[in-house]
Amino acid sequence: MALPLAQFRAHLRLGTGFSDDDVQDAVLESFLRAALATIEARTGKILIERDFSWELRQWRDGGEQPLPVAPVSLILSLTVRDRMDDPIPVEATSYKLIPDMQRPMVAATGTCLPSIPTGGAAEIRFTAGFGPGWAELPADLGQAVLLLAAHYYENRAEAAPSGGPMPFGVSSLIDRYRTVRILGGGPGA
Repeated sequence: MALPLAQFRAHLRLGTGFSDDDVQDAVLESFLRAALATIEARTGKILIERDFSWELRQWRDGGEQPLPVAPVSLILSLTVRDRMDDPIPVEATSYKLIPDMQRPMVAATGTCLPSIPTGGAAEIRFTAGFGPGWAELPADLGQAVLLLAAHYYENRAEAAPSGGPMPFGVSSLIDRYRTVRILGGGPGA
């Protein structure tokens, strides 16, 4: 994934034009990756597009299954495995993606999703994220990543994580993207 190292360097106001300009690139990249992961975990939104595989033992509802992250752009495959772990591919015409920025779902095109055998599982492979690169990220989420990465960079000398709250500016930028869970969980939630 192409991380915005140049934007991050500019955000930190690091000097340029020196022969060792790239000496900190590895550490800057690690702070950017940590900030991306933290914001994805807090919001349930995947920032940079990539493929996922999710396994579940039973459907939450027989006709549709909410996916664990958003935004989802494509269901790559749905496979059911029996208790012996033998795969049973499911025809792509028997399910569809219901896109949603908060709670995308895989839904049956007929009456119900394929049954999951006792002791078996279903595996859903899908593509999630705002886009393939940094430029496709909403501006406020991009700014939140830079602010949080800068916070990590500036406080890198701390021996242990503070465990405290996220910086206010970052929280303000990501709050509208956080998923509100109104259901009490349950299978496959």
